[in-house]
Amino acid sequence: MEERKLRSGFTTGTCAACAAKAAAVMLLKQEAVESVQVMTPGGTRAELFPEEAVITENSAVCAVRKDAGDDPDVTDKALIYASVEYIKDGGDPENCYRNDRIFLTGGQGVGIVTKPGLACPVGFYAINPVPRKMIFDEVEAVAHLAGCEGGLLVRIWIPEGERLALSTFNPKLGIEGGISVLGTSGIVEPMSESALKATIQLELHMKAVEGQREVILTPGNYGENFLRETLKLSLSQGVQCSNFVRESVLMAADEGMDGLLFVGHIGKLIKVAGGVGNTHSKYGDRRMEIMWDCARSHCGKLSERDRSRLKEQVLDSNTTEEAVRRLNEAGMLKPAMETAVERIRHYLEVWSERPVRAEVVTFTNGYGILGMTRGAVAMIDTFRVREKANEIQKEQEKR
Repeated sequence: MEERKLRSGFTTGTCAACAAKAAAVMLLKQEAVESVQVMTPGGTRAELFPEEAVITENSAVCAVRKDAGDDPDVTDKALIYASVEYIKDGGDPENCYRNDRIFLTGGQGVGIVTKPGLACPVGFYAINPVPRKMIFDEVEAVAHLAGCEGGLLVRIWIPEGERLALSTFNPKLGIEGGISVLGTSGIVEPMSESALKATIQLELHMKAVEGQREVILTPGNYGENFLRETLKLSLSQGVQCSNFVRESVLMAADEGMDGLLFVGHIGKLIKVAGGVGNTHSKYGDRRMEIMWDCARSHCGKLSERDRSRLKEQVLDSNTTEEAVRRLNEAGMLKPAMETAVERIRHYLEVWSERPVRAEVVTFTNGYGILGMTRGAVAMIDTFRVREKANEIQKEQEKR
């Protein structure tokens, strides 16, 4: 059966630009708008349909419902509101983005930037540069055609934004109180790997801006939970790198990181021990072969029969947990994992393309820590000290 082509959608930035344009038309022409079109930076024309329109003599408000297509975007179907109003005499509004006579700000559900390193200044609403330009261009074009000569204030808000932000990276990025108004091409490509990698890059960049020179990398939730529950570390000094191990290591090196602590379940990390830079299953599954390769050089004391039997058991294992059990029963688990973590460390340092010290911890839920490189404990202690210092500083700032 032919696979159905996934439908693309529109970014929050495109929706905000449509809502702002519609509100500007309603204010300046004092008439309702049934549909509104904007040209996205990617060259696609977006047509959306305003909802909940309200027009007064001095302001207009409307909402556009986000359509993310087939992408599992947490903001899909959320209402993006925009208001446009005349600026009263007496000065420019504060904490607004400005483009000539058009001022832009946010409201309920749009996050406020609290940390440096993002594309928006600290203290401003998280409306990124491309959406800002789209909003400015569309509202200015409407004002010009209507012969409006005065200043206009545009406000974007998303009533569900604060709740939706809990399912995004915003809390980790220091964006508080809501979601970001995002978009580069104006179009949401479903299940975009590039969007995920861009998020990883941004998180690493922000940590570098904060002065961090060592970073924790973990593939996903298993690793984050293990960090918290076993190593007593949060991911405040780290990043989830998903399957993009090699690319994340290179990103960290490019941001000037000198040290990496790579922590993950053996099911992911054993692939890295075989030189696999992207651990997604679509790039193949050699986990059991790599597991055996890490163990076989330590089997010299086994008889030929026991060696052959262990090899067959490992290669025939359905899961890495089963393979770990087989190695443990044969007394080969510890040396095999020592080899595995050293191979992982080797590849991480090679992939960084510059001098970076890498330490590795791998585990299973059943056995706990399986292997650690020699310097991992010292690096873990360093992260713990920094985390405690950061907590103390935050408490002092609250007082």
